[in-house]
Amino acid sequence: MKVAWRGAWGWVTLVLALCDAGIAPALAETGVTDKTIVLGQSAALSGPAAKLGANMNTGARIYFDAVNARGGIYGRKIELRVRDDGYEAERAKQNTIDLVQKEGVFALFGYVGTPTSIAAAPIFTEARVPFFGAYSGATSLREPFNRYVFNIRASYADETERIVDQLATTGFSQIAVFYQDDAYGKAGLEGVSRALAQRQMKIAALATVERNSTDVAKAAATLRAAEPNAIVQISAYASCAALIKELRAAGYGGQFVNVSFVGSQELADALGPQGAGVMITQVVPFPWSSVSPLQREYAQALKAAGVSNPDFGTMEGYIAARVLVEGLRRAGRDLTREGLIAALETLHDYDLGGYTVNFTPDNHNGSRFVDITMIGTKGNFVK
Repeated sequence: MKVAWRGAWGWVTLVLALCDAGIAPALAETGVTDKTIVLGQSAALSGPAAKLGANMNTGARIYFDAVNARGGIYGRKIELRVRDDGYEAERAKQNTIDLVQKEGVFALFGYVGTPTSIAAAPIFTEARVPFFGAYSGATSLREPFNRYVFNIRASYADETERIVDQLATTGFSQIAVFYQDDAYGKAGLEGVSRALAQRQMKIAALATVERNSTDVAKAAATLRAAEPNAIVQISAYASCAALIKELRAAGYGGQFVNVSFVGSQELADALGPQGAGVMITQVVPFPWSSVSPLQREYAQALKAAGVSNPDFGTMEGYIAARVLVEGLRRAGRDLTREGLIAALETLHDYDLGGYTVNFTPDNHNGSRFVDITMIGTKGNFVK
């Protein structure tokens, strides 16, 4: 077969000739080259929730960098491109458009927050780009099923069920909810409402705060008037800390409980001595323990990377990166987005060494692990 292929039109002629001959040339998947796999992340790196994004990114990079240092995946290095969204939905939406349409990333990874993830969903779904390991437990990322979404962490429904069960069984009957007035806060509120209803209980009082705000005066007044004996908080660390301080200053002695997204260490740091006794659910293993192989591996990875402070957020980023890498490895050398999805769906009861992930073709919710911790008297965490 003789084919002249000078210039652009010559290349078209070559492709058509090869196709006619049944020898179609392989086309590289978007975001994949012989040397790189490009991932995109939109997360809060500025504003009141900045540490949440920074920790998720740090944990992931520690694992990705270690993989790259060993030669990558079939010779390809992982490149994680991160964009700051300030925990604002519109910025996350634009970041996603840029990452998918302009930069052509292979997959999206480690988004931080419910409103930001929801804003990205129509874009990555239409483009058929995998969306992996969001730092969110929202039901909207789980129902209805979206084959491009893979969740590593337990849902807010799982966390709030554990919270209500703990409170109800230890004698707390008047449970109020302080929530961020957006998709994240409402997802947590829904979980608390459902868990209480199953026990024939009702929410004692409701109070809200705007996203990225610490103006909690009105919320504090509402909760003081209701006199609940426990308050479940569904917000980020800055506003939760502001509410706790204001209510403690007013003499409130009830129990505060937070879901994992609050940013545990950041909440403890913001509260100082006033944090003692505040409870927080967690969706990853305790970072300061060395009981399991995963916990020991994580500690060694942090040490090798020169990171001195373990944290629930970096642990989650590390786990999400490790699971994604296993999916990329199973997808093989001829990496495609559809191949990655199929490979991830083979992770049945995949044990990382004390933390198990389970994906199937009709269920991409990898874990329901929930633990309860408490801030200690020295700002540390106890189980």
